[in-house]
Amino acid sequence: MRPLTEDESKAVFSKLANYIGKNLIHLIDRPDEPYCFRLQKDRVYYVSESSMRLGISVARPNLVSIGTCFGKFSKSGKFKLHITSLDHLAQYAKYKIWIKPNGEMPFLYGNHVLKAHLGRITEDTPEHQGVVVYSMNDVPLGFGVTSRATVDTKKLDPTAIIVFHQADVGEYLRDEDTLF
Repeated sequence: MRPLTEDESKAVFSKLANYIGKNLIHLIDRPDEPYCFRLQKDRVYYVSESSMRLGISVARPNLVSIGTCFGKFSKSGKFKLHITSLDHLAQYAKYKIWIKPNGEMPFLYGNHVLKAHLGRITEDTPEHQGVVVYSMNDVPLGFGVTSRATVDTKKLDPTAIIVFHQADVGEYLRDEDTLF
């Protein structure tokens, strides 16, 4: 387990800033205790400093996981967020979208969000912006990237894609062998 390099930190923070914007500061400077990002193999973990100090006593090959896995780096160096970061993204999300009950299951099966399934959307959401997808009962279901700005969604037909699927809580069942 080691700290992130400057390039790795830039990749992680730019990806997180796409979803939570300036609330990124709240992830690091927490009032309860300081948290940090650490890299173990190719995965990035969000861990408290007290837990990190305890994890130092474990040999690297024996350490499987510590803290919350936020994502992983691909072999080409790109950072991909995992669904395990949803709790933190939902807490600090800048833009949100709520989908109707008839659109929850298609989203949880890995499909994009269509306009027909759109319940509400945060005002002034720009195009290609990271959003957290909620059910109408305010339960976070996953996250994605908008295909159009909020003002453009009113003109679209019901089969148009509003949010491109990135991750959802259904991945716990579909990809349980590769997720952790």
